[in-house]
Amino acid sequence: MIQTLRGGVLGCAGIAEKAVVPAIQSSRLGHVAAIASRDEDKAKYMAARFGIEKAYGSYAALLADPEIDAIYNPLPNHLHVPMTIRALEQGKPVLCEKPIALTADEAERLAAAQQASGLHVAEAFMVRHHPQWKTAHALIAKGRLGEVQAIQTIFSYYLDDPANVRNQADIGGGGLYDVGCYAINTARFLFDAEPIKAIALMEQDERFGTDRLTSGMLAFPQGRQLVFACSTQLALTQKVTVFGTRARLDIPVPFNAPADATTSLFLDDGRDLAGGGRVEIRIEAVDQYREQADAFAEVVLSGRQASPGLSDAIANMRAIDALFRSAVSGRFEAV
Repeated sequence: MIQTLRGGVLGCAGIAEKAVVPAIQSSRLGHVAAIASRDEDKAKYMAARFGIEKAYGSYAALLADPEIDAIYNPLPNHLHVPMTIRALEQGKPVLCEKPIALTADEAERLAAAQQASGLHVAEAFMVRHHPQWKTAHALIAKGRLGEVQAIQTIFSYYLDDPANVRNQADIGGGGLYDVGCYAINTARFLFDAEPIKAIALMEQDERFGTDRLTSGMLAFPQGRQLVFACSTQLALTQKVTVFGTRARLDIPVPFNAPADATTSLFLDDGRDLAGGGRVEIRIEAVDQYREQADAFAEVVLSGRQASPGLSDAIANMRAIDALFRSAVSGRFEAV
């Protein structure tokens, strides 16, 4: 039985270089054994930098390598489904970057391929593995906030480079796909529910054809609401606030929590506007990408069923689909 997972990485994406490859290399249950790029020199550079044994000049060569147990797919969004399916056809489970697909229909096609293969496929929402989100979920479940009715989220950064994949509409660029998906995913997690309808307002970049600013609202059962804004061309900002009938919860660094520093949640019972009822909950430093890598490896190595599975990814894509439809129709769209 394999004791550690020998991983292969498709491409030299920034997220792979900055976060995921280092996390896998420092994980308990896996290591990166091969990396591929259409530019073989890039693959060789990454291999040398991170101590990776093999570097390939094509994705097909890596996928065909019998010594690779699993694949990490951080390719541009339009390649998530086709390359993940190709990996499954080669008998390899896949950790695929978010969003898992460009539409819910595409995600369902991937789920059918996954079911046929019997192999594990996971969407790489690393935030689900950070203890600050697990703590937030537990506080809500214990009733510390009373009845949670509203979540407000902002996630923005400034990127004006036309060569960057996030600014290329034909391959799945834009704010909603890149960072708005986090607002949807985490609200669904905290509410333990799926949205019913959605409405969105999008500001398009005329040069790139992508949404550079999207504001949206998702209606959940029992009158609960997510209100969010995401942007690829605003100052770097992240914040989530969860509002309940008894207290609110602030998550100041919700998505890119540092691996080497503590984070904090702030629970405020609202007794006054000066913070008289504010309590800080400190969370230990955790590399959420390493936690994600080990969680994925545990499922693959054990052969057990994953939770959440691709049904969670499909549900997130249904909400994204509804928001895109609403931006065109100008009205609420069913999720």
